[in-house]
Amino acid sequence: MTSSPRFDLLAVAMGVAFSFMWSSAFSSARIIVAEAPPMLSLALRFAISGALAVAIAAALGQTIRLTRQQWAMTAVFGICQNALYLGLYFIAMQTVPASVATITASTMPLLVALLGWAFLGQRPPLLGWIGLGAGLAGVALILGHRISGGADAFGLVLCGLGVTALAVATLAMRGASSGGNLLMIVGLQMWVGAAALALAGGLTETWEVTWTPRLVGALAYTTVVPGLIATFVWFWLVQRIGAVRAATYHFLNPVFGVAVAAVLLGEELSLWDLAGVLVVAAGILCVQLARPRRSAG
Repeated sequence: MTSSPRFDLLAVAMGVAFSFMWSSAFSSARIIVAEAPPMLSLALRFAISGALAVAIAAALGQTIRLTRQQWAMTAVFGICQNALYLGLYFIAMQTVPASVATITASTMPLLVALLGWAFLGQRPPLLGWIGLGAGLAGVALILGHRISGGADAFGLVLCGLGVTALAVATLAMRGASSGGNLLMIVGLQMWVGAAALALAGGLTETWEVTWTPRLVGALAYTTVVPGLIATFVWFWLVQRIGAVRAATYHFLNPVFGVAVAAVLLGEELSLWDLAGVLVVAAGILCVQLARPRRSAG
């Protein structure tokens, strides 16, 4: 793997862009689940996004001939991120506000760091741990204010399970995306998620949809921007700077997610949110300046 500069401006720009696209999906998802069944609508999104990605990849000369490791990790990523993480979040957002869902998802970097340290020997230096702690503190500040008025406990549990699945998917991603055919892998892992969600949704949901311009717009946006473009950027980002450092950009989710929810859905933006944003930004800077290292042995 090619080493990147200590402070990679391109990676920072792509990370910020990814975070905006990714966190905006929570507001569009909130619109979708209000008028369509969550798992079946998400399966439709992944089927379309996957088809677009596979078609573009084929036009670029990429093939479906993957290594055994790529197939295995693509399946893990498709199940953990697309089916479990997003599936559980879509269900939760029937009762959990988009801003709260965004904030819970931003705890993923700490889970990635802890799992990477426990199982892969990826030890962030002291500055990295300080940055992770600051990011988590900023998220806690925002989330504490948000849930003080009452929140759906079951929905929050689903969010917690979903973000854990995302952390596992992030650590598995390196094996899936190494060896080329990156865009093809993006499309294939979406089809894996679509199949799993279609099966689960077919057993538990009824396809009852209220078609409105608002729903069509939300589906189209979610399919193309967070579904296709953001996923490709995320794969690229992990390959460039590593899973732990890339994951810190999820700490920006409260920044963009709360702002987008305030604009599109009328959800409140308070001074507590702004204070949390400043703490999150400091955490991001610390982690980006820290040099990752591996434990001995």
